[in-house]
Amino acid sequence: MNNPLRIGGITPLTTIDFPGRLAAVLYGQGCPWRCGYCHNPELLDATTPATVPWPEVLAFLQSRQGLLDGVVFSGGEPTLQAALPAALAQVRALGFQTALHTGGMYPERLQALLPLLNWVGLDVKGPLHAYDAITRTPGSGAKAFASLRHLLASGVAYECRTTWHAGLFSVDDLFALADTLANAGVAHWALQECRAPGAATWALTADQVERLGARFAGFVVRRG
Repeated sequence: MNNPLRIGGITPLTTIDFPGRLAAVLYGQGCPWRCGYCHNPELLDATTPATVPWPEVLAFLQSRQGLLDGVVFSGGEPTLQAALPAALAQVRALGFQTALHTGGMYPERLQALLPLLNWVGLDVKGPLHAYDAITRTPGSGAKAFASLRHLLASGVAYECRTTWHAGLFSVDDLFALADTLANAGVAHWALQECRAPGAATWALTADQVERLGARFAGFVVRRG
């Protein structure tokens, strides 16, 4: 690979990032968005050199053949890098299933990648009107929802995930987002409590959580 995927870190084993599989996570370096609650801010700078050279990544995965089921490409934003399709193909050639965590900022790239993926975790930051403030990037919401349409049309297994606290957008907006997702055909939605410093206190009652999840075949709340 002439310009190999730049990896900023590896989680050797996870049971939660690729549903139903034992997997490793590869963290791609770089992200074009600047969400204030980013969980991996050290991965945002796209100019940072790889922490783990790609040949070492492949050697690690070869040592895990028969032990792991899959490999998750996370970030940062893995679709930022042009080397991702070749990396996915190499990992699949080793016998692993593949998963992607993405914010959906490159819908055409995601569409091209979907045949190489077994599962996608798509971050849905919020309702369309709230996107630019959350990502600090103009036009980000339209791209994310275009990616959602590609994902739903593909038939690839997925989960949409929304990280929320009341300072990002209101409870009413959260219910409106649930309506938008359900009407688009989303069946699997995870609502995640934002734990970033300064985040507002969780503001949902048990009844509200139940009503939010009523329109989804698969709904989960992740707190703490």
